[in-house]
Order: sequence, then C-alpha cells, then structure tokens
Amino acid sequence: MTGRQRPDTGYTTGGFPVVRGSRVGEWAAEWLRRVVPRPLDPVHSIKMKIGILVAASIWAAAMVFYFGVRWPMRYTLFSALVVALGVTQVIAHGMTSPLRQMTAAARAMARGDYGQRVRATSRDEVGELARAFNQMATDLAAADRQRREFIANVSHELRTPITALQGVLENVVDGVSDPSTLQAALAQTERLGRLVTELLDLSRLEAGAAPLNRVSFPAKPFLVEATALSAAVVDAPDDLMVTADRERLHQVVANLLANAYQHGPADGRVTVAARRAGGTVLFEVTDEGPGIPVDQRERVFERFIRGDRAIGAVADGGTGLGLAIARWVVQLHGGTIAVVGSDPGCRIQFTLPA
Repeated sequence: MTGRQRPDTGYTTGGFPVVRGSRVGEWAAEWLRRVVPRPLDPVHSIKMKIGILVAASIWAAAMVFYFGVRWPMRYTLFSALVVALGVTQVIAHGMTSPLRQMTAAARAMARGDYGQRVRATSRDEVGELARAFNQMATDLAAADRQRREFIANVSHELRTPITALQGVLENVVDGVSDPSTLQAALAQTERLGRLVTELLDLSRLEAGAAPLNRVSFPAKPFLVEATALSAAVVDAPDDLMVTADRERLHQVVANLLANAYQHGPADGRVTVAARRAGGTVLFEVTDEGPGIPVDQRERVFERFIRGDRAIGAVADGGTGLGLAIARWVVQLHGGTIAVVGSDPGCRIQFTLPA
C-alpha cells in the first residue's frame, strides 16, 4: 500500500493510502480532497475550531427542531442527529485530515519512501505540526541520500587501494616483484591508512565524541610550526592570540595546506595568514592554482567531493575528506569556513571566536 503523490501539490492525495493502479481508490481520494471543504483552515487555534464545531452542530440540530416542530418526535430527533453529524463531519474534515495524512506518510517512511508530504494549509497547531512534519521528511530524505552516497563513496575509495594491493601480492606469489612494485604497494597502504584514519576522525567529529581542549596561544609561532614541512609563507602579527584546540587547529591548517599544494602549480606560492577581524580571528590559506568556480565553492566541503584540478576538487591521491574534516573542526569551535574569491588562485578563510 502506498499513497499517490500529486506533482502539483506535493502531498498524498486525500491523505489516504491507495493501492497502486487502483482507479477506484485514487478517484475516491481525489473526490474527498476536492469536494469535502476545509472551512476552518484560516482559524489560528484548535480550541477555537472545536468551539466553532460544537456551536455549528448545536445550531444545525436546533434548526431541525425549529422547522420540524410538527414532526413526530422520533423523526425530529433522528433528523437532528443526522444533520448534526453531517455538519460535524464536514467541518471536522479539515481538522483531522492532516493527521491521517501524517499517519500514511509515516508508514511510507517506515518502508523507506521519503517522498510523501502533508497538506499544510491550516493555520492552527495541527498545521504547524504538518509543516514541521514536511520539513522532517525533507531532512530525512536528504540524510538518507547522503548515507547512500557516503556508503558508495567509501566502498569506492576502499576498493581502489585494496585492488592495487591484491595485484602486488599476486605478483609476489608468482615470483614477480621489484622495488617499484613494492613502492607502489607501500603508497597504496599509506593511502588506505589515511582513509581509515580520516574516516574515524570524521565519525568522532560528527558524533560529538571529540572534546576540544581549548588553550590560548600566539598565532604566529603556531602557524610557523604548522607550515614547517612546507614552503608556505606565514603572515600574522606577533601579538595575535588564539583560543582553540591546538591539535585540531593544526589538523585544519594541515588539511588546507595539502589542498592548496595539490591544486596549485609546483612552483606556486602558498600563503597562510591570520589577523583579528572584529570579535573573531580570521585565518586565510591562499594558493596560485586555477581557483574554484562559484557554484562549486560550497560543495568542496562535502565528503568525497572529487574532480580535476580545473574545479579545485580533490587531486589524485587524496581521500576527499580533508576539507570535510576541516569544516567540522571549525564548526566545533563555533567558527565558519568558506571559499572566497581570489585572483589568481584560491583563498579559503575560516574564523574562530576571539
């Protein structure tokens, strides 16, 4: 059983689950949606709606008694009950249909269908609940899509070095091996180790299981130390102080440096700068590479976003997790990170609370 989702409204037709291909069920649900009105949608309170419902039912029954004063009592009473129930059914339809739709949509979600939506035209508490339900469904659909993409990307990233190692081991078993083959095996093993380490780091960061040990330290000596193994130029005032987790911040700078050197020319210049900007400390890592197009600048911080050097994505040999980890660490510190325009090259800025 599933609900038919109308492309023009985005919610399950009529709020009732219907059998796929069942013309009668679809027609009945469509008839209920179009014919049965929802007159109390503009009312902002469910309590007021219940009051109007009771008053309308009593008024309808009173009208039957007024016009049927000469009828036999049993007919008048029966007619008043029927009319009151009819009025109640029409008025209450709009009050309860979102709940029925949410029930049908929740059952669809339990089966993995996150495309169901609820009609949220009511302005009362039930309407707010329907809008929150639709937002939750959208978020769950996005999370499910990211989960599937994450599993596919991890499988791909693990398969590449494992396949290479398998080929090397087969050559060794066959008695065919040379230093270059063993060197390639070592490189693939190191890549596999980096991937597993970064996956564990990302998992701990996302789960909030990586507590921050915040300390205050001068920014310039820290950046000099973080760039010691590279040829990057450090530009920071001597008196600038930073309050952060030193090891995690070192990881952010190292990942941004690795990204800059992967995309920049071999003889290009990489600059790491820091300065105070209002109530924050602003860090910048700038390279002389091809830069990142505007439409790609937000996506480079997603997991396993890869591409060629022309769009500034992860270069060959990278895991596609460095910038994602950098974003998580910066966000854990309460800061922001973004790619900003630079001519030429690419400049990535991140801020930390001062």
